[in-house]
Amino acid sequence: MLLGLAILALVSTVFGMMAAVSQDLPAIYNFAQYKSSKNSVIVDANGETLGTLTSDQNKILLNSAQISPNIKNAVISIEDSRFYEHDGVDFQGIGRALIKDVLSQSAAQGGSTITEQFVKNALEAESNRTLFVKFKEAALAYRLERHWSKDKILTEYLNTIYFGEGAYGIEAAARTFFGAAHPGCGTSEEPCAAVLEPWEAATLAASIASPSAYDPKVYPENSLMRRNIVLEKMYEQGYISEEQLAEGKQQALPAPTDIEPPSLDSKAPYFTAYLRQQLVERYGPSKAFFGGLRVKSTLDLRLQEKAEEAVRSYMGYTPATASLVVIDNHNATIKAMVGGPDFETAPFNLATQGHRQPGSSIKPFTLITALEQGISPSTVYESAEQEFHFGKKGKEVFRVTNDEDAYLGSCSIECATTFSDNSIYAQLALEGLKGKTVEDRTRAIAGTAHRMGYADPISTNPAMVLGGFKEGVTPLGWTYAYSTLGNNGDRVSGTLAPRPGDSPVSYTEVTDKDGQVIKGGDNDSTHEQVIDEGVATEAKRILETVVSTGTGTNAQVGAEGQWGKTGTTENNGDAWFCGGVSDEVTACVWVGYADTTTPMTTLYQGGPVMGGTFPALIWASVISAWEDIKAERAAEKASKKDGEESGDESSTEGGESEYVPVEPEVEETYEGGGGGAGGGAGAPEAEEQAPEATPEATPEATPEAPAAPEGAGGGGGVTAG
Repeated sequence: MLLGLAILALVSTVFGMMAAVSQDLPAIYNFAQYKSSKNSVIVDANGETLGTLTSDQNKILLNSAQISPNIKNAVISIEDSRFYEHDGVDFQGIGRALIKDVLSQSAAQGGSTITEQFVKNALEAESNRTLFVKFKEAALAYRLERHWSKDKILTEYLNTIYFGEGAYGIEAAARTFFGAAHPGCGTSEEPCAAVLEPWEAATLAASIASPSAYDPKVYPENSLMRRNIVLEKMYEQGYISEEQLAEGKQQALPAPTDIEPPSLDSKAPYFTAYLRQQLVERYGPSKAFFGGLRVKSTLDLRLQEKAEEAVRSYMGYTPATASLVVIDNHNATIKAMVGGPDFETAPFNLATQGHRQPGSSIKPFTLITALEQGISPSTVYESAEQEFHFGKKGKEVFRVTNDEDAYLGSCSIECATTFSDNSIYAQLALEGLKGKTVEDRTRAIAGTAHRMGYADPISTNPAMVLGGFKEGVTPLGWTYAYSTLGNNGDRVSGTLAPRPGDSPVSYTEVTDKDGQVIKGGDNDSTHEQVIDEGVATEAKRILETVVSTGTGTNAQVGAEGQWGKTGTTENNGDAWFCGGVSDEVTACVWVGYADTTTPMTTLYQGGPVMGGTFPALIWASVISAWEDIKAERAAEKASKKDGEESGDESSTEGGESEYVPVEPEVEETYEGGGGGAGGGAGAPEAEEQAPEATPEATPEATPEAPAAPEGAGGGGGVTAG
């Protein structure tokens, strides 16, 4: 009797819960239409509108007949192979996934169906859902399959999933990634989604699991691997022939230049595209794009406009381009980002995705490592041709020579920093630092950069000490690491950062249509002292000499506590200037060719582009703008305060007074860290070149560019100053 009552109670509970969740069905029925009409808005740090997260090109809803069977088959094969067999919940699939998870001792396998995924998106559910929420989704999926046909469910699913690059829905995705391959598609008579080939459909289906990780433009190797997996599954399930499988695997992914994302309605599109990906990953594409959110970004639109103006002013008449990032040290917020010359024609974001050789801009990390180990900056080395042996039994050789055989004679670490001498820095890094092997010492330098916030891998080959990396660095990542130095060794981040605690912040608040902060929509700053404050202060003091008398004099703006470092690579293929003002802001500027390492030997007044030329000049222009804007806002705030205290209403009569932003208070958390110290000297000027990432590379260092004005300097790199 008890068993019978228990079964009856369980059945009643299940049916009761099924009935209770039925009230959500109308929202699911109208999901696609409802979501396509409420764009989310982005504002800058001061409340000025930047734009929206999407555009009208994303509001494209197709019917089933307008979608190629190839994309339907590709999605089913990789996302839900039993789609036509289950009733919304695939118990067989759940059991299979559970067994695989147990055997692999992980939670890698998923058991959700396409119907459940559609329901989850419609409910805007977070990834960390409770057991009850998952049961609710399963119940709704079961109910939905009682009302809609399989074809309608699949069609609505394809219309409302995110494929990356801002493409929301299958037609936007087809136009973005394969519009160039099918000229004329994209009309109501011939949607691009209707003409997709099997391999093209497989490429799009491959991205559903993780649009960012399988983006064919950013991570082509990942995309190609997963696309081929989709093709194999399509073949196994009978959707394509063996010939189509072989042919599909031979097809190249769409070229980056052929990928045309939907136009972005934004005054700062590179930054907005970067922010958009974070919002999609945190809140889901439907809520991020069409949830009617108001996102308060960290960007300062006034500074952004000045940064773009500076790049146009210096680079507008050259074939090269520039990228820059400005970070507020106090809260790790991104205040300006220039990702390229024009987002419409070149949407690839050089600031966040462009990995370029850093040249001698690596040297501050070596300097900090040395200071932490107690090495005095007054330690003297010989500036002369060097030869280092490493590898098994020392058979591999790394030779370092300065350009045109220009050497400083004997010089301290401090003066080698000021004038960016490769020979001395190679000795310091490969022989002077603690460690039994060369790799022990290069790992220590890489470790310092990682502690300071650079997240991507850093080479540990000998050439890395002069900026010869196997894979370069991004301006955003490099600026963030430099900002830790700017903030006296305190690595700052925030709870809304992509990697909280270890990355910069691009937005600080998300509110709904009623102005209420949504769950998880406010940012709290985090702090970790990763470099001893004394070490950081000493390193910045030494780097001040780079700007005052060394290779970066073109960066002088007259601000107190100005410091920085130049960087120029071999054959002048990349040029950098990174630095900051006191402990306020930090910025990095990169100059080069977007898709190549073409030598820039005649672009600067007929001479070579080095870190002390265009990068330093652009940096100075942007930092000067920051100082001016800061002063203007202080004056505006003081004027407003005086008006209020005097009771003078004339300043606001006839309209609202201008809003003067005040930084919001945030909760802060701290963790500890540590380091060493040192003292200094000076010397004559010389300019270096950094080597390629090969043992036999020969770095060279040049004096200032012949055509440069008085006081101009170069920088260091994969190979030059």
